[in-house]
Amino acid sequence: MKLVLAFYGTRGDVEPGIAVGRELMRRGHDVLMAVPPDLIGSAQAVGLTAVAYGPDTQSWLENTRDFWGYFFRNFWRIRDVRKYLEESRSPGMRAWAPMTTTLASVAGGADLLVTGVSYEELVFDVAEYCDVPLATVIWYPMRVNGKLLPFLPEPVVRVAMKAGELLIWRGVKKEVGKARRELGLPPATGPVPGRIAARELLEIQAYDDALFPGLAEEWEQWGDQRPFVGTLTLELATEEDSDVMSWVADGTPPICFGFGSIPVESPADMIRMIAGACAQVGERALVCAGWTDFSDVPEFDHVKVVGAVNYATVFPACRAVVHHGGAGTTAAGLRAGVPTLVLYMADVQMIWGAAVKKLEVGASRRFSAATEKTLVKDLRTILAPQYRTRARELGARMIRPAESATTAAGLLEDFARREWVG
Repeated sequence: MKLVLAFYGTRGDVEPGIAVGRELMRRGHDVLMAVPPDLIGSAQAVGLTAVAYGPDTQSWLENTRDFWGYFFRNFWRIRDVRKYLEESRSPGMRAWAPMTTTLASVAGGADLLVTGVSYEELVFDVAEYCDVPLATVIWYPMRVNGKLLPFLPEPVVRVAMKAGELLIWRGVKKEVGKARRELGLPPATGPVPGRIAARELLEIQAYDDALFPGLAEEWEQWGDQRPFVGTLTLELATEEDSDVMSWVADGTPPICFGFGSIPVESPADMIRMIAGACAQVGERALVCAGWTDFSDVPEFDHVKVVGAVNYATVFPACRAVVHHGGAGTTAAGLRAGVPTLVLYMADVQMIWGAAVKKLEVGASRRFSAATEKTLVKDLRTILAPQYRTRARELGARMIRPAESATTAAGLLEDFARREWVG
């Protein structure tokens, strides 16, 4: 079969697509990835063919960080927040038409088109235009449910999520309308989640249902349409792994810090905060740089700064993990059976922070509100024995990534073979 996988966003957004794409390729299918230009290498590294789809990810990451920092400090200033959001999203809106053209040029004749969370509306329209079945891969419960934010009453969460869908639709409606006119399609009837549900398209939930107790039961009405497969990740070894594990073995298990693709605004201040807090709790620190430049920061004997590492190798050797709350990083820490502190920078990351807090396997705090004092307090909380015990118990119940990829690939194959009615 010919399968086209269109995944846009940060490394965490794109890796689930690459992971399932690799498994589909292993099964003998013709797989083409459409990914941001600066992530083409990640797809090619596992043998996949890839085309550039949208602008470089790193061109808008700082804008995203700054918007969410502004939002959490000024959320009651609705007009100002809306203006800031429109400004931060304008590069993505400008990319809508060329991304539509790119995807339409490669999706024709495919047996299946698969997309992630970002630009769902765009990919839905291309699938309709090319008369190709569409499946989505989603790595947090973004469809309306009552379990997303466990600290709020379920009816309130459902109303808020429904309002969120309408707000997103309002923000992209103009671009969707233009794209559909250019593709010769009739006007869209509303938010894309409703259109996906109405067509009974496959919506793979690429996370463990154990992280959102009660969600599977709430979604029983959807039957096989929203299967839970666990986190899709590559778990690739890196050049740093051997050196890191040697350093770990030379002392006490460290606390691992990592902040993913979104660059930290002041790396030097961050290192000083980490070093000070870890000194107070008597722990070593391993800092994974991600896409932040830590080349010009103070050095401390009990702090080691590294580039990319394989979380599946490193996390199990750590006392705890502290990170931004990305879906893949959160799952890797929980699979390792170690407590988690989420210092979230954006909305979806806050959801994962709320989840680990509800499960009592970790704590959560807004990144911009973190200080050395709060970090000490949060570390002491998650280093308590009961957190480690609960984290181990949860980790033992989570789905392994190899099984996740196998299950997801099988679901996509079966869905592509179904008779498709456009």
